[in-house]
Amino acid sequence: MIFYDDKPEGVSRNEVCSQALIRLKNIAEKEALSDIEQDALIHRYEVCFELLWKCGKDYLLEVEGIEAASPKKVIRCLREVGIFEDEESERALTMADDRNMTVHTYDEMLAKEMAERIKQYEPLMRMWYERMNAKG
Repeated sequence: MIFYDDKPEGVSRNEVCSQALIRLKNIAEKEALSDIEQDALIHRYEVCFELLWKCGKDYLLEVEGIEAASPKKVIRCLREVGIFEDEESERALTMADDRNMTVHTYDEMLAKEMAERIKQYEPLMRMWYERMNAKG
């Protein structure tokens, strides 16, 4: 897997994000997850979220001329420029909070809850990516 800070020369963050979202979708579509698959889902979510908010940061600067330095600021600005509707931005902000909770997934119950929420976030993440690319 390519990590967002260690990508091959000539490969954009946007391309890496696209690949990562495909991998997240592949595992999020599975009905029942083993413990290893659950851990993989959570890790892929972490990577995808980091890539997405940074792609959002790039989009805002390059397309909209807006500087935003944090995930939540990026999400709020994306709502202002029409990438997100109000309800979607609220879900994306919750998604950011959940990303911060993934460090606590050693708690088995929390890990299971997080995996279920990630399965619900995955379509929103793809939509976020697709809308930025359609407008950019």
